[in-house]
Amino acid sequence: MNKPPSRRKKITPGTSEEPKLATDPAQENTSLHENPASATITVTAVEVKELTDQEQSLRLQLERRVERAFLEAGQALMELRDRRLYRSTHRTFEEYCRERFGYSRDAAYLKISATAVYENLQKFLPTNGQQIPMPTNERQLRFLAKAELEPAVQANVWQQAVEQAGNKIPSGRIVKDVVDRIRGSTKVPNPHHIGEICILLPKDNPDLRGKAGYWGVVSHVGEYNCTVQTWDCDYTIKIEQMKSLKLLDEDCFFMQQLCVRLRQLHQVASRDEAVDWLLQGLGKQAKPYLSSLQAKLLAAVEREYNLVWRQPK
Repeated sequence: MNKPPSRRKKITPGTSEEPKLATDPAQENTSLHENPASATITVTAVEVKELTDQEQSLRLQLERRVERAFLEAGQALMELRDRRLYRSTHRTFEEYCRERFGYSRDAAYLKISATAVYENLQKFLPTNGQQIPMPTNERQLRFLAKAELEPAVQANVWQQAVEQAGNKIPSGRIVKDVVDRIRGSTKVPNPHHIGEICILLPKDNPDLRGKAGYWGVVSHVGEYNCTVQTWDCDYTIKIEQMKSLKLLDEDCFFMQQLCVRLRQLHQVASRDEAVDWLLQGLGKQAKPYLSSLQAKLLAAVEREYNLVWRQPK
């Protein structure tokens, strides 16, 4: 006896007469991960409004403030140093910068040097319709400040660096490349020698302010600068900031010995103020001799502090 056919419908896997919609968000996320090709991403367009004239003007003002921040810092440090406004709390400018701002000596003087270079660029860059971008931080001027170039040459270096950077603000590395190229092509031998007697010419060097007319002994000769020992300090200065007295060897020897005597006297911590007057006077008298009275005064002061000097044979 044949069985009647079943009335149940065969259900094929993966199909359904009435597919159900997933209502659980976790299920939705799972299904998207399992079948990413079927995911739909909706992107909402955001309208970017143009700046108004007032906003554009404000933006330029704020950008200039950011760009000039390092310049204002350098100018402020320069005035603090030159007017000695730190003297009520600190003995030296270096101590003041370290304790007040956390700057090392090199960091503080880099900001000051970068400011001086920036001001030179403002003076010497061409202004005949050319829009040359200016530096925005001291790192871009670090090598230019250390190169000890004349202001007009500094401007030339910056202009070349801008061109090399595609008329944009150049990096410190690009500036260094241009500095090295220019110095290599214009190298002039240092005309000075160790033991020579020279006069200090402050020019645009703030470290030599108040030192005009000081004489000193050249103790080191570099490619582009010299170290000069005076009665109170050692100064590393550019070639153009010193002038040789062109003395005979015996005259140079006399002044070398005189410099030693003055420096020893200057190192006496308990010296009288009158001693400083004598030191300053002799430190500016760029002559290879002492008058009779000067010699007696110097010898008397040396005896006062047990610094008896004997002329070497």
